[in-house]
Amino acid sequence: MAGFLSFTSCKEKSAKTAPIPEIQVIKAAKKDVPLKRDFVGQIYGFQDIPIRARAEGYLEGVHFEEGFPVKKGQLLYTIDAQPYIEAVASKASMVAEAQTYLVNAENELARYKPLAEINAVSKSDLDAAQASRDAAVASLEAANANLRMAEINLSYTKILSPINGLIGKTEARTGEFVGREPNPVILNVVSDINKTRVEFFLTEAEYLTIAREFNQTISEDGTIDRKNAKNSNNLELILADGTTYEEKGSVEFLGRAIDANTGSILVQASFNNQKGLLRPGMYAKVRVEFEVAEGAILVPQKCVTELQGQYSVYVVEEGNVVKSRQVKIGGALGDLQLITEGLEENEMIVIDGLQKVATGMVISPVVTEFKSQTPEN
Repeated sequence: MAGFLSFTSCKEKSAKTAPIPEIQVIKAAKKDVPLKRDFVGQIYGFQDIPIRARAEGYLEGVHFEEGFPVKKGQLLYTIDAQPYIEAVASKASMVAEAQTYLVNAENELARYKPLAEINAVSKSDLDAAQASRDAAVASLEAANANLRMAEINLSYTKILSPINGLIGKTEARTGEFVGREPNPVILNVVSDINKTRVEFFLTEAEYLTIAREFNQTISEDGTIDRKNAKNSNNLELILADGTTYEEKGSVEFLGRAIDANTGSILVQASFNNQKGLLRPGMYAKVRVEFEVAEGAILVPQKCVTELQGQYSVYVVEEGNVVKSRQVKIGGALGDLQLITEGLEENEMIVIDGLQKVATGMVISPVVTEFKSQTPEN
């Protein structure tokens, strides 16, 4: 019996002298935090001009290098012009014929006028001569119009670049018939990429939030009054490889209306692209800064646990006693979590070994520094 009591006494003594566990903690930090949202957008040239074959015929020449810059007015394509040259010659002969008819009609009218004054010819003969002259004038005007149209059609056999820009892959090669479906009609696209457009969509709720936070004045034509808009020239572009584009962008306009089918509204932003890194068709995330949370409390995301929609952290209180405390969260900023209620600056939060602690447990806190992997933080 004495041995049993001695064993029990040693066990209780050992339990009382168990070492207090060392647990890593961090201090809640307070800072002004820009709140941002990301939206998936697609990049377009500032101008994307389709090159169309407006004349039907066989393609005789392609006069540019695909994927290279072209100048405004540069010859891009030539189409077989022979049928159009013949049409111009035919219309020119009709103009000459109409001019001859007009000269004869005017001479006839000039001859009838003095005869009518002395009643040598009837009034009806004079009226007929006048009508013939007027018809000749109309015929000449019509012939000249037809000639101008034939010359315009002939000009379409030489396709010139409408702008300075970057030209893409040709959709037709020399010898192909172009200008009529199902043959190619759009032969290429020239894009001005010195500046690019990025289009993305906001839901109705997002639009209302951001429009209010931006304090934007929207004009009747849908453009942004940048003098009264906050951060309208502070958009970021996150590229497909995760890097942030070096140029900041600005909002150009908002769509006229919410799309009834998708419940979203179009937003168009512009980004300078002097180095030509951005190309039409690329996808990227548009990061919009819509508010600055002043004096926000930030903790690492891994400090926060969630259960049935309730969020909590382990706080080290007086006497190094751990207590689970419910908090309200805001947006995530990379690997950091914004806490809107429930924490104060410099309170110690358990960051490591959350599975080892429980409410009421006494620990030996080891204050550590958390290094965020999010560049902005």
